[in-house]
Amino acid sequence: MVAGTVRLNVPANVARTVLPGLLPPFLRAHPQVRVEVTVEDSFVDILSSGADAGIRYEERLEQDMIAVPIGPRTQRLVTAAAPSYLAARGRPVHPRDLLDHDCLRLRFSSGALAGWEFERDGETIVLDPRGPLLVRPGSASDLLVEAAVAGTGIVCLFEDWLAPHIPCGALERLLDDWTAPFSGPLLYYSGRRQVPPALRAFIDFMRVRHTV
Repeated sequence: MVAGTVRLNVPANVARTVLPGLLPPFLRAHPQVRVEVTVEDSFVDILSSGADAGIRYEERLEQDMIAVPIGPRTQRLVTAAAPSYLAARGRPVHPRDLLDHDCLRLRFSSGALAGWEFERDGETIVLDPRGPLLVRPGSASDLLVEAAVAGTGIVCLFEDWLAPHIPCGALERLLDDWTAPFSGPLLYYSGRRQVPPALRAFIDFMRVRHTV
């Protein structure tokens, strides 16, 4: 029976929307394995940080790493606002209209703001809209959602985060024709050192889930 600890370094979105569906079945299958999760959105060297593996999106992977698909293979960012906000401020029909609106933003731990990117028919637009509320990723991202529901401004977050509020009408999707899917997250680890048994079990578990 495999035993040991798997130390993962993951971004907030993965911790919130991907790992809850994966870790419980893995831990049931391997009761002698413990998983330690560090949530961090900035670039990190997983080896120097003490992690066995990381989870990031393709454009943020470290070099010389082995990558394995984990979680949904496509995701998308959705822009939305409350009906009360749209009634007071109008509905944007083009991404650049957002520059005249109150936008609720994420700031990474590095200090950089998360840009808002839109794509349609080969055209890509990246915006840096202004707004009354900035939060760091993590559990505080729920504050952005609640502020949007309260009519404070327009939010742009992962679809899974906003999905509970859209069917009931608390939020309305915006600019859907500018919302393009992107590749889902990858589990990555060093190919230059021996893989611990617990991490190997986790890697094999993820690979099986993406082949069945």
